Amino acid sequence: MTVTNLPSISAEGGLARYLKEAWSYPVLGAREERDLAERWRDHDDVDAAHTLVTSHLRLVVKIAMGYRGYGLPVSDLVSEGNIGLMKAVKKFEPERGFRLSTYAMWWIKAAITEYVLRSWSMVKMGTVAAQKKLFFSLRRHKQRLGIEDSGELTPDQANLLSNELDVSGDDIINMNRRLAARDVSLNAPVGQDGDSFTEYQDQLAYEGASPEDAVSDGEERELRNELLRQAIDVLSERERHIFVERRLKDNPVTLEDLGQEYGISRERVRQLEARAFEKVQKAMIDAMAKRDADAIEPTLAADAQFMA
Repeated sequence: MTVTNLPSISAEGGLARYLKEAWSYPVLGAREERDLAERWRDHDDVDAAHTLVTSHLRLVVKIAMGYRGYGLPVSDLVSEGNIGLMKAVKKFEPERGFRLSTYAMWWIKAAITEYVLRSWSMVKMGTVAAQKKLFFSLRRHKQRLGIEDSGELTPDQANLLSNELDVSGDDIINMNRRLAARDVSLNAPVGQDGDSFTEYQDQLAYEGASPEDAVSDGEERELRNELLRQAIDVLSERERHIFVERRLKDNPVTLEDLGQEYGISRERVRQLEARAFEKVQKAMIDAMAKRDADAIEPTLAADAQFMA
């Protein structure tokens, strides 16, 4: 899906102008969002898709700001995040009961994270997941332990970080060298605060989810969300509706309101909710067990061949 007429960060307007334009688009209510999503999915309504995308541009900016510490242009981070947002809109299934922002967050983070890693030429560096986690967490742990970000690590510092991150000292030293090669500009003084200078990196604080969390947990959470979506399909239409309204909404519908909607008692709604939860829980456990068995089976086959 390609959505045109999106605002862009130009050299003339800069980030401030982009933020003003992105924030000019209204936030959608749940019902309006679902209607637009259904129009896009069922009728290929490009205008509906455009509205869904533009209403979430501010979410992309918020997430992209968390990656400024890696020396990459904010405009590129936002552009990559917008690509992830458009993919999320394309795959969004409104009947699942989730809001688009919840679903899109992981697509946006994945797109930006992959761009950061590509830009830093993160290839052939051992265990991919471990190296990605180290890449996004080393600077934060150095700061927490009071280690200056000013070049080569001493053996004692490397050992301290090794114990902290459960990674070999050699891996930490190699990663630190890669980061230092492009981190010089982040240490440039930008002003004076009392007797000390303020560095550029001191202004990059971000209170949202860390990139490390997105890398280490994103794939697993996406998998669990997919398993949950599949598990919900085992429910009847009424059970599914009650489960979504009671368990998956930010503001759950009351038992009384659901009882009035279906013409049944509050206690009956509670029983249906409990039964639906048990079905979903069992379906997810079975699916995860099958996934683990499928992952182990090739290893067992290889072991058996070796022992033969």
